[in-house]
Amino acid sequence: QVQLVESGGRLVQAGGSLRLSCAASLRPFSSYSMGWFRQAPGKEREFVATINSSGGGTDYTQSVQGRFTISRDNSKNTVYLQMNSLKPEDTAVYYCAASFLIGTTPRDSAYYYWGQGTQVTVSS
Repeated sequence: QVQLVESGGRLVQAGGSLRLSCAASLRPFSSYSMGWFRQAPGKEREFVATINSSGGGTDYTQSVQGRFTISRDNSKNTVYLQMNSLKPEDTAVYYCAASFLIGTTPRDSAYYYWGQGTQVTVSS
């Protein structure tokens, strides 16, 4: 059974930083591109960042460009989301997801496996 387990979410003040982690039971992990998505209360789930299977290619939604960094460690089956300069509008449940595609994609329909999410709350 494939599992994606997110961790690292918590309450943080605006301007602060957090690093989210997602541990995956996928084998081989290096065959999957990975993504981070988020869903704020009352809003639809939205794309945040994606990284290709090798880790050599990334893409971000415009609102997080320059503040968030997605990375992966294929030896640890883990993908990360470093979030800096956090804003109250970043408050959401953050989900990691895995796609069979090797390249990056922002389309949530391309992601087959999803984690349960981790709550990030940014106070003003």
